[in-house]
Formats: sequence, structure tokens, C-alpha cells
Amino acid sequence: MQLVLITGMSGSGKSVALHALEDAGFYCVDNLPPELLESLIEVEQMHRAERVAVAMDVRSAESLPALPQRIRAIRARGQALTVLFLDTTTDTLVRRFSETRRMHPLSLKDTQDRRRALVDAIELERELLSELRELALVLDTSQLKASHLRSEIKALLHRAPAPLTLVFESFAFKRGIPMDADFVFDVRMLPNPHYEPELRALTGRDAPVAQYLQAEPEVTEMEQHIQGFLERWLPRMVANHRSYVTVAIGCTGGQHRSVYLTERLGQRFAGHGTVQIRHRELDALKHD
Repeated sequence: MQLVLITGMSGSGKSVALHALEDAGFYCVDNLPPELLESLIEVEQMHRAERVAVAMDVRSAESLPALPQRIRAIRARGQALTVLFLDTTTDTLVRRFSETRRMHPLSLKDTQDRRRALVDAIELERELLSELRELALVLDTSQLKASHLRSEIKALLHRAPAPLTLVFESFAFKRGIPMDADFVFDVRMLPNPHYEPELRALTGRDAPVAQYLQAEPEVTEMEQHIQGFLERWLPRMVANHRSYVTVAIGCTGGQHRSVYLTERLGQRFAGHGTVQIRHRELDALKHD
């Protein structure tokens, strides 16, 4: 049975993610109390269910502290469990709650400063979910449209189970560092194809840009340094029971250098479990 637990910040897109899984053929349960997770698994195994998805969040605040241990116990019994944590910046959450006029689950109703109360509730929620976040594959939805998020969810869950899911993600520093990054590498000091008129409209996945960057010794040196760092420390992370690692590589515009190195490193680590490649800025253009 393929079992998925969706959790994360209120307003981060959990409902969109659950609907995407439902469309993909999952039996979905929203806001399941953590105490019932093992019982649901037993029932669905008895019914020979193939795909089950459950959403849990801070609405079960009193039960949340015990959830990480439940997840570890379920995995120890041999049941594969993918935990997907949707995260979003505080500014984005404040804007979303303001636009929808919804109350945050942890907000106090009798307060004068509603924005301050909302920010306080968001930070409390981050604290309550922090341990759960460590067990999950984190997806930053701050800049994702609903259609983009649905595509990301389906792509993530069509991967074969593996001891380690390794995500390489390119991004633009001018649009902020991804919240889902475990490691961030800044490659803005490398030669920039943007200043070559014939390369400006291309991306790091195009052959002329790749040839330009391959000819630069600094680019090769940076690639080797990142590769060496990951080869040294990924085994220790796996030994420490880390199932998901996201490596973010950023340049100024997220179009040339970071995209090229993300593609190269994704290819080099293809044998280290499940590898996924994301290009935040390029993927966002596809969903505009």
C-alpha cells in the first residue's frame, strides 16, 4: 500500500495537494486525528487498498507531539510512509489569510491587532510542527500556483520508494531562498551567460549554454566541490535516518548557471536513491 501523510502550515496548500492525490486515485482522509492513523492503516490493509492519503495539521494540536513517534513506529513495522510537509513564508501566509478572510486555527478572536495575532499564530504553528517537519519531504509553496503545486505533488509520488529522496532545485536569489532547502549553494560568482547576447534567452538546459559553462574552469571546480561535499555527508544523513534531502543551487535569475549545475548534479547522483530535479523559476513560467 502506498501511504502518504500530508501536513504543513495552515494556508500552504494542503487541500490542493489532497485533491491532486484524489484525482490520482488515492483514497483521501482530511483532518484525521493522529490517534486513528494506525487503525486506518489496519483497515485499509485489510481491504487491500493500494493508495491512501491522509491530511493532518495543527487542528489536532493536542495530539501532534506524539505524531513523529507514531510515524517512526509505522515505518519500523515495514509500512512505507511518505510524509509531505508544505511550507510557506510568513508574509505569504499573512497575505493569503487576509485575502480569504479566514481565521487561522490558532488565532485568538478577542484581539485588537489582528495582523500581529495572525503572525503570532503562524510562528506558534511553526514551533508545534518543527519535529514533524524533520521527518518529511518539504515543499515550499510560497511561489507556486495551484496548478504548479498539483503537478509537483503528482511528480513526487510517482517516484519509486527508496531509502533516500534527493532533490536538486535551482532558484533565483532575487526571488528568495527556497524554504524547503537543506543545503544552499550560491553560484552567483561564476561567469554569467546572461551577458552573452546569443545566450541570454536560453537556459542552462540548452546545449549552447552548457558548452559555454563547461569551458569555464571555475564552473567545473564548483561542480566538483558540491559533489564532493554531498558524497561526504549524504551517507551520514542516511545513517541518521534522513529520508529526504533538498539541495538548492541559486544564481541571480535562476535561468542559466543554477539550472546547468542542478542538471549536472542530478545526473551525477542518479544512483543515490530517488533523484528529482526542480527548476523553480523555469517551472513557474510553465504554469503562468
